[in-house]
Amino acid sequence: MLRTILVFGVIAGIIVAIPTYALGVVLKDNPPDSIGMLIGYTTMLVALSFVFIGIKRQRDSAGGGVIRFLPALGMGLAISTIAAIFYTLGWEAVLATTGLDYGAQYARALVAAERARGVSGPQLAAYAAEMEAFRVRYADPLYRMPMTFSEIFPVGVLVSLVSAALLRNPRFMAAKTRA
Repeated sequence: MLRTILVFGVIAGIIVAIPTYALGVVLKDNPPDSIGMLIGYTTMLVALSFVFIGIKRQRDSAGGGVIRFLPALGMGLAISTIAAIFYTLGWEAVLATTGLDYGAQYARALVAAERARGVSGPQLAAYAAEMEAFRVRYADPLYRMPMTFSEIFPVGVLVSLVSAALLRNPRFMAAKTRA
């Protein structure tokens, strides 16, 4: 089981880390807003489909066509953890190679959005101070890395739960037997 977890975790990690790095480097000066999130979460789902594939492989090969819910869930969470570590390292590589100050860029964008909504005066100043505090915290890798990890891991938990629930049924996508 450990070998399957490592293989599928690394595959999922590579699938999510490479686009994260590539898009981060290419779009560092002009990061997209909603389209970037769409691309990011789509990439996460494609990568985390290997949770399902890994659990199914374990069920059909080593489990003789059967896997219980908790072992399947544990396996899915382990694969998701490896993928999330790769994702986090991919984002850290973007920051290291580009010199991107994402915290400052993000804080400026949020303050500008508040200003566009008509917020002004002391309320805007308080919000700007809050965003400045975020910028300072985000510069610390011990703050930033868990935050980055938490972008993908909840998606992995959801995929793991659904995969474990579906694959615990031995009739769901049963392995083809050779006659």
